[in-house]
Amino acid sequence: MKSSWLIVMTCTFAMASFAAQARSAPEAATQAVVALKGKMLLAANGARLAPVYRVTEDGSAQIIIDGKLVTIPASTISMVKGELTTSLSKSQVLALP
Repeated sequence: MKSSWLIVMTCTFAMASFAAQARSAPEAATQAVVALKGKMLLAANGARLAPVYRVTEDGSAQIIIDGKLVTIPASTISMVKGELTTSLSKSQVLALP
């Protein structure tokens, strides 16, 4: 009887551990995107903006667009269908300092 109780408790802890890992798996899948120098950056609508000129320490991407150096915040950058994409439109990018 004692060994049955031990088996039940072991299975219960194993299942709880598995459930916790399953819940944290999506969090691991949403890792920060790191912009790479030279990689084309697309606008939210898929339009090409410019290749990444430089990546800052905080992960923001700098591009040269219309003769102006613009820093795209890292929080707006993601991978969409394998392409480096910002959630900003071209007009929003041009309005950045």
